[in-house]
Amino acid sequence: MTETHLRQPRRVRHELKFRRARVETVEQLTPVLKRIVLTGEELEGFFSPGFDDHVKIFPTPRGQPVVLPTAGPDGPVFPEPKPVARDYTPRAFDAANRRLTIDFAVGHGGPATAWAQDVRVGDELGLGGPRGSFLIPTSFSQHLLVGDEAAIPAIARRLEELPAGARVIACIEVNDAAGELTLSSGAEVEIVWVHRKGGPRGRDEALTAAAVAAAKRIDPADAYVWVACESAVARSMRSALLAARPFNPKWMKVAGYWRLGRAGSHEVIED
Repeated sequence: MTETHLRQPRRVRHELKFRRARVETVEQLTPVLKRIVLTGEELEGFFSPGFDDHVKIFPTPRGQPVVLPTAGPDGPVFPEPKPVARDYTPRAFDAANRRLTIDFAVGHGGPATAWAQDVRVGDELGLGGPRGSFLIPTSFSQHLLVGDEAAIPAIARRLEELPAGARVIACIEVNDAAGELTLSSGAEVEIVWVHRKGGPRGRDEALTAAAVAAAKRIDPADAYVWVACESAVARSMRSALLAARPFNPKWMKVAGYWRLGRAGSHEVIED
């Protein structure tokens, strides 16, 4: 097997399933990040091999029944009225105990964050997927990870799976020092925390500057670049990173996890 083959990302598809789960524990990790652990028999067989996988969550007001789509031959079939759905990264899954952990970035509005802010142990939540995974090899010698609070679960998962000997620079935007977390990894990791200091979310100057500075310290010949943040910021950052260093575009994944002024946005940004 060639070195190039070892560095080829690949997509895999999973059987589409919808599930109901109940809240087992709730923990406030930072002023913005809230950890919710879900459990239930329907989580049997849940599978999420990609660090930046997404499940659809269907937030349901307390006391109302969870309404889910069904899996049809051409994809999900939604009831009317169509339930609200949002994308979230599975932070961890304990298959033996059927416990799924999801970290929610809260405080910026929307039905999913409103549900997470008000959640109580015993509440129910509907889930769908992951429908597929984009598997990025861990064999790259260097990694650049960039994102805001919405990307912290994926960045944390990636750091945990990277092997000893890999070098990682992670640039993460949070409001202030209270938003910082201890992130574990067997790799050689440098985390650059970028503070908004009360400024608005979804601006690119500070995070892009930190990412470009980090990129200049990375050898693009054997590096993978992963970016997830507000869509317009992600798009401009991709251009800035490619202008700063000759990264292989096939060894980059840039995603808009959310968009200013638009609900439920998620997009992968390419040429």
